[in-house]
Amino acid sequence: MRGLKRAISIAAALLCLSALCYSQEYEVQEESLGPLHERLWAAAWSRDGLHFAYVYTRDGKWFVVLDGREGPEYEDIGTPFLAYTLGIRGCLAQPDFGSLEGSLTFSPGGSRIAYAANRAGKWFVVLDGQEGQECHDIVLHSLVFSPDGTRLAYLAWRDEEVFAVVDAQKGPEYGLIAPLVFSPDGRRVAYTALKGDKMVAVVDDEEGPEYEGVDEPIFSPDGGRVAYAAEKGGKRLVVVDGQEGREYRLVYPPVFSPDGRRVAYAAQKSNKWSVVVDGEEGPEYDWIEGLTFSPDGNRVAYAAVRGSPRPGIGGKWFVVVDSEERPECDKIDHLMFSPGGGRLAYEARKGNKWVVVVGGEEGPEYDKVYRLVFSPDGSREAYHAWRGQKEVVALDGQDGPEYDGIMEGTPIFSGDGTRLAYAARKGNKWVVVVDGQEQAEYDEVDRVVFSPDGSRVGYGALRGSKWFVVVDGQEGPQYDSRVRGGPFFHDSGVVEYLAERDDILYRVKHVPK
Repeated sequence: MRGLKRAISIAAALLCLSALCYSQEYEVQEESLGPLHERLWAAAWSRDGLHFAYVYTRDGKWFVVLDGREGPEYEDIGTPFLAYTLGIRGCLAQPDFGSLEGSLTFSPGGSRIAYAANRAGKWFVVLDGQEGQECHDIVLHSLVFSPDGTRLAYLAWRDEEVFAVVDAQKGPEYGLIAPLVFSPDGRRVAYTALKGDKMVAVVDDEEGPEYEGVDEPIFSPDGGRVAYAAEKGGKRLVVVDGQEGREYRLVYPPVFSPDGRRVAYAAQKSNKWSVVVDGEEGPEYDWIEGLTFSPDGNRVAYAAVRGSPRPGIGGKWFVVVDSEERPECDKIDHLMFSPGGGRLAYEARKGNKWVVVVGGEEGPEYDKVYRLVFSPDGSREAYHAWRGQKEVVALDGQDGPEYDGIMEGTPIFSGDGTRLAYAARKGNKWVVVVDGQEQAEYDEVDRVVFSPDGSRVGYGALRGSKWFVVVDGQEGPQYDSRVRGGPFFHDSGVVEYLAERDDILYRVKHVPK
């Protein structure tokens, strides 16, 4: 691999810290984390892009390299999957984060890592470098952290039976277990399991009733309640906190209100659909989708259809809010309440044109609308729209300049809602537009992000074959590749990310002066 020998020759100088001044506002610090191996297997990175791990083999042994540091050697680690052999840039450009082929799993915050390893025919989970209890086999892709990263659960096999291991404690054995689910607060764990020829929901190791089929359990946002859809005697029903609801022909997965007090789901009786809220059926329609609660849980909205929902058949769509129908149209997408709950927004098609409806008021017509977002306080809205071959970002109903493309994942609001940023394509170049002002042109840009207080903005950029991070218009040092997920803004104002140059991995920080 290019530069590898030279990188190894300076290994003794690894982890040195150097400071490079690129502007009067920031000092850029590079910390060398060491050379990257020639062939990387099962690469993974944390959501924030601050940690990078991969599996490597040497002399018949396997080990994990985390942020440049080698872990213990094993006879096997997961099921090794060759990521790339042509250089680190291809590996770092993978579109997903977390685990690859089930071998490596980062916690949501990125500070912890777990993987399955084998020694002398015995499998175990390695958590933060510490080996867990041995078992016959571990189900790959099953390792999951709680949302706060403090707990780990996974599935293991023994004698044709599978069981859950939560915080190193073995659960009951079953013929089959579906993926493990933590509650949002991380205190509870649930899954569906095959018991004989029946299915059960298991919550905190307690079995629910037996059914012919059980869908994945769903926790309320506070973790205090749990619901799931089940099949009983050829009918479908929803079970909430152990209590069965009415039987229907079909039911959709239940939805809890943000405060967890209420639960709703769409159900089909004969050939008609209705929304069931706290056990009470609403009006019947031919189709229902987009069921959502307002943030305070007091209001319920969904899209409904009279006639066929298929395009061109003639069915009519409309929004139903608290059982009250809004004006009809030909299609509805992305129904949502504003964060404060005071405004309902959605995208509506009338004929061959689309409009955004916010608080009952229609905006301009477009050929297509995409990514409607509210500011965190709910007072402003923005979206990405098409007119012919041109694309625009509209803020509070007012179109911005036309471009040849708008980057997916943008526009974004700052945390205080006062600022807006997005990436746009002009011909074969890309620019980041911040508060209506274009920044410099680049061959590519990615990961546009505001600082927590909204005062700063950063993103990745490519010029020629070199990547770098731009913070408030100031370009940082150039690299051959950059780990996905960054740049990351700390509350202190420091910007941090991982990058590679000449096959050496660096931790880079832009420190305000």
